[in-house]
Formats: sequence, structure tokens, C-alpha cells
Amino acid sequence: MRRAVVIGAGGQIGRPAVQALARDGWEVTAASRGGHRDENWPGEVRTAVLDREDDAALGALIGDGCDLVVDLVAYGARHAGQLTGLADRIDSAVVVSTVSVYEDGKGRGFDTMSEPDGLPEYPVPIAEDQVTVPPGGATYSTGKVALERELLAAADRLRTTVLRPGAVHGPYSPLPRELYFVKRNLDGRHRRVLAFRGESLFHTSAARNIAELIRLAAARPGSRVLNACDPQPPTVSEIGAAVDAVMRVDTETVLLDGPAQASVGSSPWSVELPVVCDMSAAERELGYRPVVSYPESLPETIEWLVRRLSEQDWREAFPTLARAYPDLFDYAAEDAWLGARRA
Repeated sequence: MRRAVVIGAGGQIGRPAVQALARDGWEVTAASRGGHRDENWPGEVRTAVLDREDDAALGALIGDGCDLVVDLVAYGARHAGQLTGLADRIDSAVVVSTVSVYEDGKGRGFDTMSEPDGLPEYPVPIAEDQVTVPPGGATYSTGKVALERELLAAADRLRTTVLRPGAVHGPYSPLPRELYFVKRNLDGRHRRVLAFRGESLFHTSAARNIAELIRLAAARPGSRVLNACDPQPPTVSEIGAAVDAVMRVDTETVLLDGPAQASVGSSPWSVELPVVCDMSAAERELGYRPVVSYPESLPETIEWLVRRLSEQDWREAFPTLARAYPDLFDYAAEDAWLGARRA
């Protein structure tokens, strides 16, 4: 039986990835910091506790060898070196990166969005041969580029598929963007404000669709880079409407022609120019077909979010989201702005 090791198995992408591989006939070892088991995994899935920074522990986990390593938490040149250092014991790998590695050809990318004239103008759609930011360790994006380049440079020793997802969504997310709409509905906020007329496009990636790409890449090993996104991405207005439909609420949306007014109108998807990825390479090389659309994926995500919010404050439940978007629920500012608008 083909043996697979999944690193970061307890996370948002890891849970459906383990499930997809196990159902496809792989003997899976699911490794994570806690070593926990997901209730949806088949009983034959093995679990293991792993500190990703411990070289010896990683080597022991791989043991005499395995057919596949799926690394969902790899970052930077050091983690790439860990994997290539075990190349004689690994037949192939699938490693998750990010679409934030892309640069627009004029030195602008995700890291420059807040700078004057720093807004990137990407082609629509973005193909995998689009230029990337330089490798390094200063930001998340540059670290992921360093990871990618080290792995692809070792293609003669370790065949690695690099996947670049966009705005990942699904249960167990540390950065659940859907909370923006879910919490407002739970709090009885019947009006919301969206910048850029609610037309922002930031390509979404369902964790289950990424898991399907992992399954397909595992069956067809190779050295390649592939975007890992959903079919046609929804606008931020369409996302809000889809959340409302699942939660069975009616909400009035107030549209701003331009950018957010401080925190008013800003959402985790609010980008002035579209970030849309080309998925034709994955379709061509792997026969990729999405297993779930954005609306189809929402019910399980919303159920999970509602449960988490019933247990603790959103900042405690999702500290990563709170750090990234500290003013996500500035209701006082919204009310003041809406009041001034009515006046």
C-alpha cells in the first residue's frame, strides 16, 4: 500500500486532505502538534505528534521511507531543506504555498498594498508563470517564495507539486473571513457597508478543493507549481448574500463607490483591483474539477463558526484574525457613519 505522511494534518486543509488520501487508498499518517484525530477520518488513519521544527522528529516520522509527504505548514528555505535532506526517503511531495507570492511586474504585491502607489495590478487571471516577489525571510510572501525555489531547484532529487491557494475557507480556519458576515448576522446587524460597491474579487479556495488537488497531485507526481482555487470566485457582495441565505436572514447592503471610510466598509476581501487566478493548468495537468462550490461549502463553515462563537469571544477564538483585522466589528463607527449619511 502507498504510504503518505501529512504534516499539519490537524489544520483547515489537513483534515480534508487526510480524508481524501485515505479514501483514495493511501495508508496515511496524520502528523500535527497535538496528534489529534478528526472524527471524519477512517479508522485506519494513524496519528502522530510532530514538532515541525524538530529535524530528528521529522526524520523519525518518515522512517525508512514513504511514497508521499504532504506539507501544509512548510515555510522558508529551512523547511525546504528539511524535506530535500530526506529526498532519498521520499518519493514525492505536495507543499502548500500561497497566491500572495505574486508580483505585478512593477515591484508591487500583497506586501505593498498599504504603501503609496503600492496597489498591485495583476493580470486577470493570474497564471503560474507570473513573476513573484524575491525570496527572503522578511515577510510571509517572501518566505513562501524561498520555500518554493529551494524545492523546485531540487527537482532531480524530490518531485514536488507546489500549490498556491487564495483566500482559504472552511472549518478550522485560523483566519475565517466569513466571520465578518456571520457575526454581524448573529449580532442582529441588519445593515452593512461594503467598499468598492461590493465588487471586490479575491479568489477563494475551499479547503476541500485544495484537498482534491493534493489527492490528484499525489497520484501524478511531478515538479510543478499550480494555482489552487475555487471555480469562478464570488464578489464580496455575493459572499454576503450566500451567508445570509444559509443563515436565513435579510440584510440591507450599503455600497461605497470607493474605498472604506476608516474601518467602515472594510472587509477581509476588500481589494480595489481583482485577484483572480487561472486554474487551467491544474485542469490540464491533473484533470482537476472542483468538488465543491463556494455556496455549497458554506453550511459546514457557518455551523462551525456559530459553535465557536457560542463558546468564547471572537478575539479569543480567532486571535490570528483579530490581529489581521482588529477593527472588523467597529459597530460604533458604522452607526455614526450611517447616521451621518441619513442626515
